[in-house]
Amino acid sequence: MKTETIGDAVLETWDAEDVAAAFARDEIYLVDVRTPQEYMFEHIEGALLMPMAFFCADKLPGQTEKQLVLYCGSGVRSDKMARKAIEAGVKRVAHLAGGFGAWKAAKKPFIGTNMGTGAPQRVG
Repeated sequence: MKTETIGDAVLETWDAEDVAAAFARDEIYLVDVRTPQEYMFEHIEGALLMPMAFFCADKLPGQTEKQLVLYCGSGVRSDKMARKAIEAGVKRVAHLAGGFGAWKAAKKPFIGTNMGTGAPQRVG
């Protein structure tokens, strides 16, 4: 895990293993910042959706009980939105290094689209 201090806030960069383990223990809120279309095609099951185009940091879940972790496709948008959250007053936020691509490369389960039927299906 990489940590960066920004003023009095902390930005953490987690790998897919860290995110999967914390999510399985119900220790984090996982927020997808990709487009609704990307989310509908495939996403991490249980992740919340707050697209970058409509990102509203003051409406993010509180962090009194759980850590906030953002992800996108490659890690670029989630890093930007994590920094935006810090600008809005969030004191501790993390994002998934490599984004959803890294999640899939690590062979973590997700919800995908069955190309034959168009229906959602669990993958992995």
